[in-house]
Amino acid sequence: MPIIKIEPEINSGIKICFDLSRSIDLHKISTQQTNEQAISGKISGLIELNESVTWKAKHFGICQKLTSKITEFEKPNQFVDEMVSGIFKNFKHEHIFTNLSNRTLMTDIFAYESPLGVLGKLADKLFVKKYMTKLLEERNRVIKEYAESNQWKKILNEREYIILNL
Repeated sequence: MPIIKIEPEINSGIKICFDLSRSIDLHKISTQQTNEQAISGKISGLIELNESVTWKAKHFGICQKLTSKITEFEKPNQFVDEMVSGIFKNFKHEHIFTNLSNRTLMTDIFAYESPLGVLGKLADKLFVKKYMTKLLEERNRVIKEYAESNQWKKILNEREYIILNL
């Protein structure tokens, strides 16, 4: 089972990073290249425990749908989303946040299994893992960009983030 681990440090508070990471609206922005759209379940705002979202997107030239559900949630330290249905055999995506004073270490662990047995494993080695890594890196780049600037205020309700609560 391939595992992708990305650990960006973000010059912003843990609560902002946590909430941007679970924002459906920011996810749409970070996946513009695949034109991802939330089509059912939680389609905007901040996703919570036991909520699900179905995404429609074009990957590898094929229009696909994928539904994931938040299965673990400990605000603002971690949450996990897992695939309910979609092209993968399964996946588990862990989002872990560590407070580093005025910075946040965001650990992103994506473990997945491709379908089609040996053919899926070959596809992982040839292109799927690289493709998924690029998608996750772009998502994390956008989270970092928004968190480190005032752009986060376009996504999150600024009143909830008083200076002591960042």
